[in-house]
Formats: sequence, structure tokens, C-alpha cells
Amino acid sequence: MTTELERRAAHDEIVTSSLIRAAGSLYDELLNRVLLSSQRVTSAAEGKRLLAQDDDAEELTDRVQRLVMLAVPVVRTLARGARLTRVPWVLVASTAVSTTTTIRAGVREVRVLGSLVAHRLEQTTGAPADPALVKKLTLELYLRPRRQPDLSDTSLPLAKLVRRWLLRGALGRDTTKAAGKALDAAERLDLSRVLAQRR
Repeated sequence: MTTELERRAAHDEIVTSSLIRAAGSLYDELLNRVLLSSQRVTSAAEGKRLLAQDDDAEELTDRVQRLVMLAVPVVRTLARGARLTRVPWVLVASTAVSTTTTIRAGVREVRVLGSLVAHRLEQTTGAPADPALVKKLTLELYLRPRRQPDLSDTSLPLAKLVRRWLLRGALGRDTTKAAGKALDAAERLDLSRVLAQRR
């Protein structure tokens, strides 16, 4: 007989899988649009200026809203259960707003970072950027800007992206500083070394 705990665990797994699929679909479409565009972010400074500006453009609204709808219940659960993380209780009541804000900020950050990564690859190779490499490098830099990207595993760490957005949505944290570090890391990245990993 299935216990209540087992039913909850199964539900949480489904929700998490749905979240990861939704995030993957959003991320894939977003970077595809970046690569199809002729516009590029050419420096970390330019990227930071773009992120500092108000951006009212609705980017992939349907996909963002689907991700928010899946994320809000999970963030509420995190906030209610996070007694040791000093979650401001007022945020529990405004989870939808904070989660939407965090995810939309994350979408902008990934778009700008991906554009810079594509520009640097195009400048280095003299050819159109490889979409799979742009997507992998962008996520690696976004999630771990202090580490050299590891291309030995070609899968995308989408679960880590979801966890980051969920946690920041629960805590209501500003993501601008972390995005700036990722842009700096993209500008410093030794692409010759990165490309050598793929040979």
C-alpha cells in the first residue's frame, strides 16, 4: 500500500521532471533565437549595461509563464520548509511575484551571456558558433563562473539551473552580481583551451 510519504515523493519527482523539461525547452529556444540573430554582445561591460537597463520586451512569454506555474508550488514548499535559511515570511505570500521576477531576470541574463559566448566563439574560429557549444558554455559559465568549463560531459546541467532559480525565487535575491561575474568569466575564457577539449 502506497504511503502518503511515497505519494508525495512521487509527486515531487514528477514536478521536478516537469520543471527541468520546461526549463530545457525555454533555454533551448532562447539560445536558438540568440544564435539566429545578427546582434551580438561584444564585451562583459556591454552585457552589464544591457542587464542594468529596463527591458519590457516579452521574451518567450508562454514558456516563461509555464515555467513559473510549475515553479511557484515548489518555491512555496521550499520557503515553508526552510526554517534554517532565514526566508522572509512575507516572501511566502508573494511567491508568484518573486519567482516570476527571478525567472525573467534569469532569462535575460542567459540571453545576454549566450550572445557574448557566441560572439567570442565566432571571433576565435572565424565561423558561425556551434549551437551545442554555445549552450553548454553559457550554462557552465552562468552556474560556475569561477571554474574552467568542463566539456567532457556534453549534457546540460538544467537541474542546477532550475535549483538556482527556485532558491533565488524563494529568497528574493538579486541575481545581477552573479550575472556580472559570469559575463566577466566569459570575457576571460581561454577559448583555445576550451576548443582543444573537443578535438
